[in-house]
Amino acid sequence: MTLWEAIAVLVAGVGAGMINVIVGSGTLITFPVLLAVGIPPVTANVSNAFGLVPGSLSGVVGYRRELADQGRRLVRLGIAALLGGLVGAVLLIELPSSAFDTIVPVLILLALVLVVIQPRVAKAVAARRRPGGDPDGGLALLAGVFLTGIYGGYFGAAQGVLLLALMGMLLQEDLQRINGVKNALAMIVNGVAAVFFLFTSTINWAAAGLIAVGSLCGGLLGAKVGRKLPPPALRGVIVVVGLVAVTKLLVS
Repeated sequence: MTLWEAIAVLVAGVGAGMINVIVGSGTLITFPVLLAVGIPPVTANVSNAFGLVPGSLSGVVGYRRELADQGRRLVRLGIAALLGGLVGAVLLIELPSSAFDTIVPVLILLALVLVVIQPRVAKAVAARRRPGGDPDGGLALLAGVFLTGIYGGYFGAAQGVLLLALMGMLLQEDLQRINGVKNALAMIVNGVAAVFFLFTSTINWAAAGLIAVGSLCGGLLGAKVGRKLPPPALRGVIVVVGLVAVTKLLVS
C-alpha cells in the first residue's frame, strides 16, 4: 500500500469502529476501502474481521456500565454467538471464493436495506414491547443470535443491526443496555472468526493492523460521543460506501 492508501484504510477503521459501537455495519466502510486498494475479496474480508476485533473490545469497555449486571444473559447468548461465528468462519474458508464473490453483493444489499429501514424497525420494536415477557428472550433469541453469528462469521456487515432488532423485539430491556449486549456479541463473533482465520487463511497484516488501530480509536470515540452524530447522515454514508462495494465486486 502507498502512504495515502494506508491513511485511507486507517480512517476507514476509525469510522467502522465508531459505527459498529453505535449501531453496526462498520464493515460497509472498511470492506470497500480494502477492495479499492487492491486486496482480493476473501483476503479483504478475513483481514477486516481480524482488524475489527479491537474496535469491538473498545465498544464493550465503553458500555461496561450497561453490561454490569447482565452476566448471565451474556454467557447464554455469547455461547450461541460463538458457535454461530465459528460456523460462519468455516463456511467462508470451505466454500469456494467464487461463492463468496456471488453471495457477498447480495449480503451487502441486504445490509443496506437493513440500515435504511433501521429507524422504522426501532419504532416497531418499541411499539411491540410489553411488560411480562421472557427476560432472556427464550429459544427464539438463542436461535436468532446463532444464525446472526453465522452471518457475522461469514461476512458480518450489519450484524449489529440484526442483533439490535432481535433483542429489541424479544427482550424487555432498555435500548442502551441492549446495545451493550450487541457490542459484546459482535466482539465474540469477530473474535472467534479472527482466531479461526489466523490458522486457516491468508491475512493482510498491514491492512488488519491499520484497521485494528483505527477501530480501537473509533470504538472508544463512538462509545463517548458517537450518539451525537446525526443518524440520517450516518446512514447516508453507510449506503454510499456499500453501493461502492457492490459496484466494485460486480465490475471485478
